[in-house]
Amino acid sequence: MQLHLSPSMRSITISSSNNNGFVDSMKIKVAARHFSYRHLFYLILFCACFLPFVFILTAYATLEDCLGRRFGPRLLGRDDSEVLVRDFHKILHEVNCEEIPPDLKLPESFNQLVSDMKSNQYDAKTFGFILKGTMEKLEREIREAKFAELMNKHFAASSIPKGIHCLSLRLTDEYSSNAHARKQLPPPELLPLLSDNSMYHFVLSTDNILAASVVVNSAVQSSLKPEKIVFHVITDKKTYAGMHSWFALNSVSPAIVEVKGVHQFEWLTRENIPVLEAIESHNGIRNYYHGNHVAGANLSETTPRSFASKLQARSPKYISLLNHIRIYLPELFPNLDKVVFLDDDVVIQRDLAPLWDIDLEGKVNGAVETCIGEDKWVMSKRFRNYFNFSHPLIAQHLNPDECAWAYGMNIFDLRAWRRANIRDTYHSWLKENLNANLTMWKLGTLPPALIAFKGHVHPIDPSWHMLGLGYQNKTNLESVKKAAVIHYNGQSKPWLPIGFDHLRSFWTKYVNYSNDFIRNCHILET
Repeated sequence: MQLHLSPSMRSITISSSNNNGFVDSMKIKVAARHFSYRHLFYLILFCACFLPFVFILTAYATLEDCLGRRFGPRLLGRDDSEVLVRDFHKILHEVNCEEIPPDLKLPESFNQLVSDMKSNQYDAKTFGFILKGTMEKLEREIREAKFAELMNKHFAASSIPKGIHCLSLRLTDEYSSNAHARKQLPPPELLPLLSDNSMYHFVLSTDNILAASVVVNSAVQSSLKPEKIVFHVITDKKTYAGMHSWFALNSVSPAIVEVKGVHQFEWLTRENIPVLEAIESHNGIRNYYHGNHVAGANLSETTPRSFASKLQARSPKYISLLNHIRIYLPELFPNLDKVVFLDDDVVIQRDLAPLWDIDLEGKVNGAVETCIGEDKWVMSKRFRNYFNFSHPLIAQHLNPDECAWAYGMNIFDLRAWRRANIRDTYHSWLKENLNANLTMWKLGTLPPALIAFKGHVHPIDPSWHMLGLGYQNKTNLESVKKAAVIHYNGQSKPWLPIGFDHLRSFWTKYVNYSNDFIRNCHILET
């Protein structure tokens, strides 16, 4: 078979030969390519209609990009709101990077803002500046209000409620006029039990009569063997008469209570506690604890929580001998082998007799560590939280990651304590901090104790001592109910109006509101 194309490409000839020698052929004509004027007219008409439309769309999009705004509603499925939001974000970013014009007047209310927008026809950028200025103004006002609240709370925590002051005055007056209020505590026949090491000896140092009554009542009522309890209550000279009157007139029998003033301890002389005498009389120290707590503080660079901690550190109680007296327990009770020291803001909810059975393994201080626990705010305390590690002496001798422990409920082995050099170490570091103008630590009596008892602490189970009820509003109530001792450490004491209402009932249930002195001083249950 053969294929032949004509020179004009308009015909194709196909030929083939058969078995008889004949040749068969077939000729195919190809149609000529033809482009008519009609087709050209339609093409030109289509372009004339479509190209202007393309030009208009292109010009419209270009104007939008140049002017940064939309001229109409949706077109070809595009959503104006998305572009508006994107453009507004762009304007806010520009405003955030620029300073607010000094002559910009900020509205006092939302209604004024709406009115100004209508009358002045602000553009988007001016509105952004107004929004930024208003937000910054509100942030400053909220911050100032927060610091003012913290200051007021500090003053409330440092003050004496009228009812408690009344109670002390009335009981002091009763001491001078009522022989029963002056009777010996304990009775002469029970005096030998004050140094009997088979008894459970508790030491409480306070000038708050109501708080002392709650600690003693809760311990006695929670004990399985109250007849073995001996409380040694230490108070200052001005409160002694009132404190003695309370426990003389309100027996906690079969438990025993001894009340002594610091002036009645022969060992507590200026020669034995020279550093504390210097602390109480040093003008710089007194100004620090009693002076202007805002002066010198850069509030713009201080967080409210940090400021609250600094205020708590400046509580006047930290320069009181009553707060430091626990460091002298071996000398004040030379005949005792083991004691439990309690703060006056605790409540005992479980029998504490098993504390005397804990093997301290030769250590002096049985305490709950405060670096591990469910509450990450309360139980997250290490040495870095108490000391200034930029001070060379602190950096040289202490480890910032070392776990701290809690005061408030401690079991002390006085025999092991007498073999250690804890008191001298305590005095030495107090003197160093005094000479350093309080730059080594700020917070109270715990920091020097953390140093003095270093290597002498035996950790005990955290269930014995739950902390934070005086500053952690979100304290878990189920954990509170299970704890042996709950501690209202912090500013929000349960006897103060600023105490947390939902935690107060654990304390008030041990207050005898039927007592005449409490009723007459209008100390009412809330």
